[in-house]
Amino acid sequence: METVTLAHGAGGAQTSDLIASIFRSQFDNAYFTADDAAVLPAPSGRIAMTTDGFIVQPRFFPGGDVGRLSICGTVNDLACMGAKPQYLTCSFVIEEGFPLEELRRIVSSMGETAREAGVVIVAGDTKVAGKGQVDGLFITTTGVGELLPGVNLSGKNVKPGDAVIVTGDIGRHGCAILLARDEFGIEADVKSDDAPLWGAVQSVLDCTKEVRAFRDATRGGVGTVLYEIAKESGVGIRIDREKIPVDPAVGGVCGMLGLEPLYLACEGTMVCFAPMSQADGIVRILKNGKYTANAAVIGEVTEGPSGRVAVRTQIGAETLLPPPGGELLPRIC
Repeated sequence: METVTLAHGAGGAQTSDLIASIFRSQFDNAYFTADDAAVLPAPSGRIAMTTDGFIVQPRFFPGGDVGRLSICGTVNDLACMGAKPQYLTCSFVIEEGFPLEELRRIVSSMGETAREAGVVIVAGDTKVAGKGQVDGLFITTTGVGELLPGVNLSGKNVKPGDAVIVTGDIGRHGCAILLARDEFGIEADVKSDDAPLWGAVQSVLDCTKEVRAFRDATRGGVGTVLYEIAKESGVGIRIDREKIPVDPAVGGVCGMLGLEPLYLACEGTMVCFAPMSQADGIVRILKNGKYTANAAVIGEVTEGPSGRVAVRTQIGAETLLPPPGGELLPRIC
C-alpha cells in the first residue's frame, strides 16, 4: 500500500509529484497556480471571506466524507452572508503513513463538490507531519465570495414578528456521524445532509431581499443557532415542536438515546429569518431546491423574553428549550 511519507512534504520532487498526481488532477482550472499566490479577477462589489478547519472522525460516513464537508462548510458560510462563492484555497496537514488511495478519494470528492458548487480552488498548501503528530488528515479551506447587490444579512437584523424557517430536516449529520462510529450498536438508515446550499440561498434572494439572516446549523445544531440569534438581536423565539422536520430514523435514534435533535449538527440545513409575510413564498422556493425539499416554517420571533427560546409541545403547552450545553459529539466536522 502506498502511503504519504515525510518526503512528500519536503518541497522536493516527491512534493511536486504529489501535487501533480493528486491535487492538480482534481482541482485544475484557469486560476489554479504553481506560483506562490493565485492572481484573480477582483469582484466588482463587496466580498465576503471565511475560513474553516475540518477534522471529522470517521473521515468517510454515509452521505459524505471530510473532502465534501470541507467544500460545503466554507461555501455555505459564504452563502449565509448572501455571497456567491467564487474562490477557495485549501491547506492539508497529513500524517506520515496516510494511505495515498484514501487521499485520492478525499481530493476527488473535493473537486467534484467544488464543481457542483460552482467554485474554483485556486491555491493550497500541503504539510506532512510525523507519525502521531496529527490524527490522519486535517483540512482547512478559505473562501471568497461576492455579495449580491442589496443584500444585508446579519443575526442582528432579526425582528419580532419574523418567521423562523429551516431549509430542511434537522440533525441528520450529527446522527450519521454518531452511527458511523458504531459506539451504541444501533443500525439505522441515516445519511448526512452534507450539501452545498448557495443555489437555494440565491433562489430565495433573487425573489426577495427582505430576508434578515441565514445561519448554518452546523456544530450545536438548530437549537444553538436559535439561542445565538435571540441573543444577537435581543429578541425571544418561539418554535412549534410539531412543525420541526425530523427524519423518522433520526427521531428514532434520538428517542433511544435521549438526544435532542435540535442540538444535533446539520451540514446541509440552514435557519432563515424573514418577515412572516415572506415566509410562505420562501418555503415554496426552497421546496423546489435539490437539497431543501423539507423546508418548513417552525416558529416566530417574539418581543421577549430577550435571549430565550420557547418550545410549544405537541399537547399545546409551552416550555423553555434548554440552553446549549457542552459538546454533544466531538469532531463532527
